Formats: sequence, structure tokens, C-alpha cells
Amino acid sequence: MNLELQGIVDAMAARVGRPALIEDRRHRVVVYSEQTGTMDDVRRSSILRRHTAPEVITWFRGFGIMKARRPMRIPACPELDLLPRLCVPIVHQDRLLGYVWFIEADKGMTEAEIDMITRAAGDLSLALYRENLLGELASQREAEAARTLLSDNPATREEMVRSLLADGLVGADGPATAIVAQLVAARGQVLDEDAGIALEQALVATRRWIGVRDALHLLRNDQGVLLVRAGQVGGRPSAESAAGYLRESLRNATGALGEVARVVVGIGSPRPGLADAIHSYDEAVQSARVGVRLPALGPLISWSDLGIYRMLSQMDGRHVDVATVHPGLHRLLGEEANQVLLETLEVYLDLAGNAHATAEQLRLHRTTLYYRLHRVEQLAETDLKNGNERLCLHLGLKLARLSGTYPGP
Repeated sequence: MNLELQGIVDAMAARVGRPALIEDRRHRVVVYSEQTGTMDDVRRSSILRRHTAPEVITWFRGFGIMKARRPMRIPACPELDLLPRLCVPIVHQDRLLGYVWFIEADKGMTEAEIDMITRAAGDLSLALYRENLLGELASQREAEAARTLLSDNPATREEMVRSLLADGLVGADGPATAIVAQLVAARGQVLDEDAGIALEQALVATRRWIGVRDALHLLRNDQGVLLVRAGQVGGRPSAESAAGYLRESLRNATGALGEVARVVVGIGSPRPGLADAIHSYDEAVQSARVGVRLPALGPLISWSDLGIYRMLSQMDGRHVDVATVHPGLHRLLGEEANQVLLETLEVYLDLAGNAHATAEQLRLHRTTLYYRLHRVEQLAETDLKNGNERLCLHLGLKLARLSGTYPGP
């Protein structure tokens, strides 16, 4: 914690007789005074989590704080358990660096108090500028390290691992796993800056939970990457536990986004060291992409659990399509009226042609099942007793799922 900033915020709070909290421009808590007197859940949560929740950020930004250059008042929001506040922008050379927040629960601050805080903001802007500069340099160093570990050059990756160890940014080299979190916009929606902030908050929170020297993180548009030294050795959480924590953190952080986005997390297979993590990253990206296209697989997708989709996800759809794999299935997929037949066929093939198990799972009479399968044979011009035909049909169905041609039940 910056002692200069702490001294300034403590002096501010003492002069106006109420607690103060400073955030940077991305709403991460930088420093705060002693929290005496009235306090709401928003202030309490910000201090505990070290950042402001996305739904609160949305409320603040709705009043134009991003463009504010003078103190402004933000009204209460009972739904968020947020008391009224005074927001004092911290600006250096017309660049917004952050905000000072005061809760105005019982009575508002006087004009004299606001003028006093505004004058003190000059010293605060310089101190926060220096703090932001140091923080941004450290963040850029770590982001550059993560990008380098995902580069194509093995020698460059090895050199970066040695540099990270020498600088103490990672505790040790060893088994590393990549985790990729993907935000998926709902139909007709667009992911905005708030979604990016939520993603970064979730990455940072997960990294702190794992241990900051046991992980690196990188933000790429709507995709967040964690390179994790995961495992049970030394009490570190497993990659699956870390992915679950990341997903839950992101789900909580995007709560304000409502139906705008859903969260999919892909998990690669572990590699011997950080220099090899790029291969785990490629698997995690593919896993997340499959999860985006096939929501039925769930929000956490491990490369090791993808089965046939491991191969299909790496195929170039321009060269391998359903018509190539099985022309008859391609014709069957072309008619919406065949949906029930396709669902029946997929379950039948997933259960290795076990008619009894298929009838039970679909809650069908055996006669109905046989009728549907016979219709599939007629329309697709196939023979379900032929193992090669069953293989082509099964592969074609999974390819159709992945391409979106067949959404499934």
C-alpha cells in the first residue's frame, strides 16, 4: 500500500469527519481511511473484494462519472443497498486516474468541505499518478510474460521462464495448466467494457485465491487466460478447482449483465513446465470453443473429457463437412421435420446401438423406437447393422453439432 496515498486519504477523511475510499479508473480499490460511522454493503464489499462490483459500476457510470471533472453526487440505490455518495474525480493533466468516494448517509457535505477536498485532490492526483504508473508497469510486465509464454518460439519461452524465476514473479517452474474463460454474448447482445472489467476482476480474484506466484493471467478481448502451476503438491488447488473458482467469480462478476453473457471455461491438459504451457493453452482454447457451440456439455470443459470432439474441433470445416462424412445424414439434417428421428439416432449411437437402453432413456415403446430407426435407414439410405455406417453416422452427427447444423435436443 502506498504510504503517501494513505496519508493523504487519512487527512482528507479527518478534515471532513467521514470515511474516504479511493478507487482507480477501473474501480479497483487503491486505499481507504478508517471506516467509522455509517457503512453500506457496497463499501464493505469493495473493501473485502478490493474492487467494486460490476452492477455498482454500471449504476455509477449511468450518471456520467467517466466524464466528470468536478465533484458530483450519486443518489442512493436501495436495490444495491447503496447509500448516496459524493464522487470526487482524480484528474492529472486532464486524464482521469480514479475517484475519491464519500458516503453521505445522514447529511450532505457542505460546499466548504467539497472545496477543501477539491483543493487537496491536486496532491492526490500526483500520488495516484505515480502509483498507477508503477502498477501499470508491473501489470504490463506480467501480461508481456504471459504473452511470451504463449509465443511460437521455444527458446523465447524458456528465456522468459528463467526471467520470471530470477525476478521472483513465479515461485518455481513445474507442471503447468492453461485455463481459458470465454464470455459468450446472448443473441442480439454486445459485450461492452463492463464485461471486460468483470473478466479482469475474476482473473485477478482467482489468481489471488491460487497464489499470485503460482499463476499468470492475460486478458484478450472477451477471453481471459490463466497459466496455473496447479496440483496437489504444496497444497495448491487443482486446475479443475481453479477453473471452477474462476467460473464462479466470473458468474458473480457478470451478474449485472443479466442475460447478456454466459460463461464457458476450457481446461487444457497439464504440461511439464511453463515453457510448454502453450500446448495446454491451445487445448483450453479449443475446449472453450466447443463449450460455446455445445452448451449441453456444461460450463466447464476439460480437453481430456472431450472425446471425439478433440479431433473434430481441430478439423477445418471447409474441408470436412457432414455431406463428406455421410451424404444420407446430410439429407436427413436438411429437413426440420426429421428432428425427432435425429435425436433418436444420436441417443441410439451414443448408447452403442443398445435398443433397450435407448428406449428407456427416450421413454419409448420398443416398437416406436424400431419404427424411427427404420425411417432413418430409409431416408438416409443406410444400414444400421453395418458398423462402418454407424461410425460415419455418429461422426457426422457430432460434426453437425459442432458446426451448428444440428443443435440437438
